[in-house]
Amino acid sequence: MTFMANLPPTAELQQKDAAHHLHPFTDTADLNAKGARVISRAEGVYLWDTEGNKMLDGMAGLWCVNVGYGRHEIIDAATRQMQQLPYYNTFFQTSHPPVIALAEKLAQLAPDHINHVFFAGSGSEANDTVVRMVRHYWASQGKPDKKVIISRKNGYHGSTMAGASLGGMSFMHAQGGLPIPDITHIDQPHWYKEGGDMSPEEFGLARARALEEEIDRLGEDKVAAFIAEPIQGAGGVVIPPETYWPEIQRICDEREILLIADEVICGFGRTGQWFGSQTYNIKPDLMPIAKGLSSGYLPIGGVLVSDRVAEGFIADGGEFAHGYTYSGHPVACAAALTNLEILEQENIVSDVASRAAPYLAEKWGQLGDHPLIGQARSKGLVGAIELTPDKAARAPFAVEAGTAGLICREHCFATGLVMRHVGDTMIISPPLVISNEEIDELVEKAGRCLDLTLADLKAQGLYK
Repeated sequence: MTFMANLPPTAELQQKDAAHHLHPFTDTADLNAKGARVISRAEGVYLWDTEGNKMLDGMAGLWCVNVGYGRHEIIDAATRQMQQLPYYNTFFQTSHPPVIALAEKLAQLAPDHINHVFFAGSGSEANDTVVRMVRHYWASQGKPDKKVIISRKNGYHGSTMAGASLGGMSFMHAQGGLPIPDITHIDQPHWYKEGGDMSPEEFGLARARALEEEIDRLGEDKVAAFIAEPIQGAGGVVIPPETYWPEIQRICDEREILLIADEVICGFGRTGQWFGSQTYNIKPDLMPIAKGLSSGYLPIGGVLVSDRVAEGFIADGGEFAHGYTYSGHPVACAAALTNLEILEQENIVSDVASRAAPYLAEKWGQLGDHPLIGQARSKGLVGAIELTPDKAARAPFAVEAGTAGLICREHCFATGLVMRHVGDTMIISPPLVISNEEIDELVEKAGRCLDLTLADLKAQGLYK
């Protein structure tokens, strides 16, 4: 194929990759022995590797390619900005047109009480900023002891020191002396795995009220904020019961606690509205953003800041001693602006709500009938299926968690589908522009992979 004409052979690329490239979240020895899958081209919702294999990208890159691959409008906008102003910083009382325009646009799209944005280079940087911003805000209000941020077990907020600390993943905390001080975690609203005999509604209330109990344990005068994803993404697409978020909002409203909705995955149309906060009727004080902001075409993130917090900063005066070399990078801002224009002009967000999400829910839900699946769930354009040897008991496999999921993931790649595994949960987050026909293809391939996985598990004596 012509797009591969000038590339070295795959084996040579893999050797060079193994010799010099350390990958994120990877067992390097294992990968080097196997050889990386080298992706060389993308268009729409599809990827091609250097062997010419075509794959439907059921993960939109890493939850981010909302408008799909190959959008020349974004590429052209970035090129023009490169030619005019390839870089300048926003320190030292300077600004530039793309960052001003993007800040204004985000204020228009955000809920009415949010009119400011602090730019970063990624979702991890955005959540580092959240920690600094929350504590600076309370200090500016004469309450410097309000430092503790409450988060959730199995939540994900990035992999920097602060981001990984906010997240509640124990395997990350085991490396590097995490979490940092003054961050605590409460249980997640994962009914399928932790709900027991409670109804989803009862369970949602119980898990929300764990926040109130933690505030009382710590002392309200010590607690600065609660942070959570509207839908937990990397934790396995944990969609909370409908009773959960209203109770969380009540608690934060009644207590002197800032509410932080991490919109890094849910933002920019993923749930069928511009932000997951709107889907769940949350009124956050801060909203970390990234991923879908530029559809992954260039790295950019930020924190959307409520009037309450912004006015507290401004009224206090003085310098907020925080920022990044690439805060509001002009080329990334130009790409993000064009991405947002595409989402608006093509009515992509409303199309998710009216067409793509209901169609995916119908087709994806049918996988719940498979003998290997304990639950098939979706919200907007995120979905998960739970692998289990016992549907009625929602039981795990009698082997190390992730064994079945890894088998399924490998069958997915071989079948031409990118579907991620989180333990024994298979998850998807396709581009928002996915058509009904492409959803059919995704679900058909997922079903084929489940059949192959079930056969393997039976052969290994792992499915009784």
